[in-house]
Amino acid sequence: MHNRKIAYQILILFLFLFAIVPRIVTSNQRDMTFLFQWITKEGVDKMLTNLIIYTAIFVIIAIFILGIRIVRPTHRGLIETLGKYTKYAEPGFHWVIPLIQNLYKVNITEQMVNAEPQVIITNDNLNATVDAQVYFRVKPVEESVKASQYNANIYKDQVVNLARTTLRNIIGTMSLRSANSERGVINSDLHTTLEKETQKWGLEITRTELKEIDPPKDVQETMNKVVKAENEKIAAIDFATAAETTADGVKRGEIKRAEGIRQAKILEAEGEAQAIKLVNQAAEEYFVGNAQLLRKLQALETALKNNAKIVVPTGSDLVNVIGEMAGITPINMHIDKTQSEIKKV
Repeated sequence: MHNRKIAYQILILFLFLFAIVPRIVTSNQRDMTFLFQWITKEGVDKMLTNLIIYTAIFVIIAIFILGIRIVRPTHRGLIETLGKYTKYAEPGFHWVIPLIQNLYKVNITEQMVNAEPQVIITNDNLNATVDAQVYFRVKPVEESVKASQYNANIYKDQVVNLARTTLRNIIGTMSLRSANSERGVINSDLHTTLEKETQKWGLEITRTELKEIDPPKDVQETMNKVVKAENEKIAAIDFATAAETTADGVKRGEIKRAEGIRQAKILEAEGEAQAIKLVNQAAEEYFVGNAQLLRKLQALETALKNNAKIVVPTGSDLVNVIGEMAGITPINMHIDKTQSEIKKV
């Protein structure tokens, strides 16, 4: 439209310059002869001839200007002649016949449409407000560009309506909880369905994004309370588990300590038994028949370790007193002395 306006302005300018201005410039003489030349037959014929020539030139220039079309790299074009598709326009310069041919440009860059918020009833009979975005583009090939114009009436509106319907079908089979936790599944199913259904429109669905799944306010408050209660329950279970683990550790420690004490006592008793055994073996080997006597002396030695006081009667030998305490027959010291004197003699 802008090109046509410019062309009309140029046409009027050329008509003024080449048809009227030359006549005015050459009319320096203001006499009756100049005026007569205008009204003579030859002057009229010459003027009409020039006017036709200039008009034809201007019309050709105007038609050329009006037919100029520029297609940017972000677009592709479809040229129709009298309403019938005739040519595919790549980016660059193109010329069409005004009033006979038309060039329709199609945007091939990635576009986004909003599916608009809608209320969907989930499988558990709850109302959820759902909104999504769809990103798509027209494939930059001739057949796809033609399909986007001839197979769908305003393909953007078609994508929006299809996305809304598909969301109702998908989320209607899910519970509200599963819909919130499985957004990736919903996006994938929505993308697959749109990709399949829009192929005949020459579109490529690049991605789909689920913006929001909002339950009613009262349901949201209830869900928040449930989540809080579950978190508190989990925290209580974790605390009880930690306390149980601590108690079990203390119990195991006490058991290990008792086992250690028991083992130490067993080893101590075994050591004493082994010592007694060795003593008995030595007594059997070196003091045959005096093992019991040696044991009595050891018992007496143990008893005297505690600073026990011993009363020795007058005229008694200390050796005999200790021997009587150990259960040993007293030694006759006079006999021993006599025997020793005899040996000396």
